[in-house]
Amino acid sequence: MGRTDTNGPKAASGSSDGNSETQVFLNVYDLTPMNNYMSWFGVGIYHSGIEVHGMEYGFGAHDFPTSGVFEVEPRSCPGFVYRCSIKLGCMNIAPLELRTFMENVASEYHGDTYHLISKNCNHFTEDISLRLTGKRIPGWVNRLARLGAMCSCLLPESLQVSTVKQMPEYHACSEEDGSESLSTTTPHEMAESDDTDQDKHLLSASDGGTELSFVKEFQR
Repeated sequence: MGRTDTNGPKAASGSSDGNSETQVFLNVYDLTPMNNYMSWFGVGIYHSGIEVHGMEYGFGAHDFPTSGVFEVEPRSCPGFVYRCSIKLGCMNIAPLELRTFMENVASEYHGDTYHLISKNCNHFTEDISLRLTGKRIPGWVNRLARLGAMCSCLLPESLQVSTVKQMPEYHACSEEDGSESLSTTTPHEMAESDDTDQDKHLLSASDGGTELSFVKEFQR
């Protein structure tokens, strides 16, 4: 398949292309136990991921100008507490076409561009939902960020301009034994690394079980 256009693959309503209809879900996680109380007021601090074709895609922060889009087993993103799943809609997009689409999207969501108020994980899932299903995610999932944007003049400058690291540190996997050790790769070296090296960089699972891996971005 060629490059996916900027609007993403077309989410067909019928099945004229022969592809079976696939459901798209939003998986929502709590970032703090306070959500149990804050949710009564229609706000909360949440992480979310898009589940489709048996995989969940999310967006996280790191220090490098490379893909911050990662994939993980559905409803098991480490570091967060799973809350609920919401059906967003259906699409007729084959797995290989979806993979190409996500590789293109990864070039728009670099880890060093993550921002709590203006470009967080929930902005990512809403963007993907709109492209795949034409529907937005529920407003309460990212309401706190929208409120923060409206009151940005009251926020500390550091919070307005810097990335917010909610994801684990970059780790490099050893080819010999598969073990993980803290990477000493600099941002410049990371940006200049070839495709083989980039595939070795994983988001380390904080629970020691579930593994997060970056989606390699399409090389333009």
